[in-house]
Amino acid sequence: MRVDAFDFDLPKDRIALRPVTPRDAARLLRVDSAGALSDHVFTDLAGLLRQGDALVVNDTRVISARLTGIRVREGQSARIEATLHQRVKGDLWRAFLKPAKRVRQGERIRFGSETESGVCLLDHLDAVVEETFANGEASLRFAFYGPVLDEAVERLGNMPLPPYIASRRPTDEADRADYQTMFADEPGAVAAPTAGLHFTPSLMDRLAACGVSLHRLTLHVGAGTFLPVKADDTDNHRMHAENGHISEASAAALNELRAAGGRIVAVGTTVLRLLESAATSGRIEPFAGETSIFITPGYRFRAVDALITNFHLPRSTLFMLVAAFAGLEPIQRAYAHAIAAHYRFYSYGDACLLEKPARGWP
Repeated sequence: MRVDAFDFDLPKDRIALRPVTPRDAARLLRVDSAGALSDHVFTDLAGLLRQGDALVVNDTRVISARLTGIRVREGQSARIEATLHQRVKGDLWRAFLKPAKRVRQGERIRFGSETESGVCLLDHLDAVVEETFANGEASLRFAFYGPVLDEAVERLGNMPLPPYIASRRPTDEADRADYQTMFADEPGAVAAPTAGLHFTPSLMDRLAACGVSLHRLTLHVGAGTFLPVKADDTDNHRMHAENGHISEASAAALNELRAAGGRIVAVGTTVLRLLESAATSGRIEPFAGETSIFITPGYRFRAVDALITNFHLPRSTLFMLVAAFAGLEPIQRAYAHAIAAHYRFYSYGDACLLEKPARGWP
């Protein structure tokens, strides 16, 4: 399909720069199985789901993946920002560099705290640029590996807020808590699974009392989720791979629940993408590895019956995914309604509940 079919105009004042408080006070737009729209608040979810439904969440934890440092070159220095997005192995990460043109293969970058003059203090972390790639990517080999490296990144880095927030305000201490879901347990993501940001312990207690079960999987979200689709046609877009894991016990429980008539409700596009990657046979199988699944209209969903998700960017792969799930025309109507009704968009914004269309998928 042509990418411009997934375009829309969004006023800048609809982009949320902070989450609402409490988290479950966010608004929720329901698109039911007939395509009808209704306005709710997120706490209404306990009345919108059914007894026997399975709520599947992503328990990845966002790391402080945005590092600022100095390129170390004799007689010259340059400020470099690196956003880690995929761990290749213990001490080797793929990263997006900015500005990438200032860095050459073999050069050293020193990340860490800086004075106003730009001179790094003792608290720092060194990395060598092993290889450079297109689109501002590079592979960085750090001086440490394992827990020591992870601790240094967490100490020296900032939360990798999406560009549409980071370009309008600085990251601060509040984001370290705000940009993590209550389920965050497995470090490795460089973007939050934002649909999970709306849940609170009290809401989870209400859902459990209504007979909704909770299941976990892990997909470490990469920075590639924010990359724009530059191709004119979806066939020419390449998705970045992300690492995920579904345990044997979780897969078995979800298959058993669905066979008994329960619905699988994916909390976020990350959960949906991993479940669909694991269900190529029609059943959810245990999964450990990379997925680069790209879902566009015409895709036949195998594993998911409903989707909770935030509002996504125009021309993005995630907007294409929700259009595939609910139908392009219903999603266009839903987004037009959300804009007119002043819903808050993107990572810190409001949410949608999309139900499987009664007519099914093509």
